[in-house]
Amino acid sequence: MQLTRRTLGVLAAATPSLALAQSGDPRLGPRSMGRADAPVTVTEFFSLTCGHCAAFHTTNWPRVKAELVDTGRIRFVWRDFPLDGIALAAACVARSLPEDRYPAFLTTLFQTQDRWAFAQGRQLEELARLAALAGMDRKGFDAVVADEALRRGILEQRMAAEREFRITATPSFAFNGRVQSGNIAFDQFAQLVQQAPKP
Repeated sequence: MQLTRRTLGVLAAATPSLALAQSGDPRLGPRSMGRADAPVTVTEFFSLTCGHCAAFHTTNWPRVKAELVDTGRIRFVWRDFPLDGIALAAACVARSLPEDRYPAFLTTLFQTQDRWAFAQGRQLEELARLAALAGMDRKGFDAVVADEALRRGILEQRMAAEREFRITATPSFAFNGRVQSGNIAFDQFAQLVQQAPKP
């Protein structure tokens, strides 16, 4: 999904006093899968409300995981790049679950995206239902989506990605730092892994 100039303004308005700050919050730490010493690190920049991101995760991610992550060829790192307020809320929830539940919860969010992300007027209610299935009660959910420090931290990471990798669309993937955007089919993805710069 292409970004618009309005996007960050909308997100900043949803999170008052957005200012860069250091945080030791473990919820803002890396979320990844695969061997730490894999020869290629693939970083995905994604928004949980992006249809192209959902398409990648439902069609190509299972094969990427089986053939490239599980075999030790790549380490896959997820980096939030929320495009709207509900994507930001969903990212806060995902990062607040135990780390070992993170990949499965992302899969659930992408597989059910049409049920919660576009449920006008019921988005948070539907998201709360999914969070409950993952073990987060409603009190915990309400606290997480209202946590301004967590929201700021995720937005700061998004701005850092814009500066460092010049991300202009989601999903985007950095193969040892070399960026390619779009819902990449598996064969092209595997080729980009092979062509990735040496670390």
